[in-house]
Amino acid sequence: MPHIHSLYVYPVKSLHRCAVRSFRVDPWGPRGDRRWIVTDVNGKFLTQRHHPRMATLMVRAMAGGLVIGNGRMENLCVAFPSPDAPVMGVEVWGDRVQAHDAGEDAAAWLSQALGHGCRLAFMRDPRSARVKDAAGIYPVSFADGFPLLLAATSSLADLNGRMKHPVPMERFRPNVVIAGSEPWEEDTWRRIRIGAVELSVAKACSRCNVTTVDQETGEVPQKGEPLRTLAGFRRVPDGIMFGQNALVRHEGIIAVGDEVVIVERGSSNLELPAS
Repeated sequence: MPHIHSLYVYPVKSLHRCAVRSFRVDPWGPRGDRRWIVTDVNGKFLTQRHHPRMATLMVRAMAGGLVIGNGRMENLCVAFPSPDAPVMGVEVWGDRVQAHDAGEDAAAWLSQALGHGCRLAFMRDPRSARVKDAAGIYPVSFADGFPLLLAATSSLADLNGRMKHPVPMERFRPNVVIAGSEPWEEDTWRRIRIGAVELSVAKACSRCNVTTVDQETGEVPQKGEPLRTLAGFRRVPDGIMFGQNALVRHEGIIAVGDEVVIVERGSSNLELPAS
C-alpha cells in the first residue's frame, strides 16, 4: 500500500532541507516551507543553479524566526520581520512579489557565506502575496511554481538502477516522498488523499542542474548526473521529468507512515518516447 516514506520542508528557498515527521498542509504548501528567500541586492532570487554553496547552509526553526549556519561562521539568528519592516520587491521566475526585508545583519552574513551580495526576505501572507494561474488559481510560497512536490522511492530506485553511481532522493528536493507504489506510477495519479488532506496532481516536474549538486557538500560529484541518465528515458518537450507537482484541495496534517489513497487515476501525464 502506498504510504509516506519521508517529509521535507525548506524554510529558506534553495538552502538545506529539514526532515520532519509531520507537517500541516496549507493551501500554499507545507507550513513553513519556502517562506524565506535569498536574493541579490536587486531583489532577484538566488538558487543552487548558480550558487551550489547554498545547499550547505543549514536551517533550523526557532521561536520567532530562524537559525542559519554553515559550520564555519557564527550562526545567524534572524527574527521574523515585523509588519512595519521595510518591504522589497522580489523577483522569482518572472513573478514580482512584495516581501519584508530581514535586515542588514542577515544580508551581511549571507553575503559573506555565499561570496555574493545578498538580501534575505520573508513572505508574510502567502494567501495573497503570490497567486498563480497555471493549473487553476492558487496561492504559492517562494516555491518554483506549485505548493508541493511529490516523489516516489520506486521511481528513484529505477533511475538508480540505470546509473553507475546512485543518487539520494534529497537531490530532487521533494516535500512528500511516497513508498509502496510501482515505478513511475505517479505519472497516472490525478488525485490522492492522505488522511484529511487531498491533493490534485497537476503536472510532472521538470528538473534542472540542482539535481547534480550534492546537498551535503555543495559540490557536483558527477558532472551532468543524474540529469544525463534521466534524460535517456524521461525527456519530453517540456523538460526532463522526475516527481509530480501538486495542488491542495483539502488542508490538514500529514505524517510519515500515513497511507496514501489514490482517489483518481488517468493515463500517463507524460508523452514519453518509446524505449
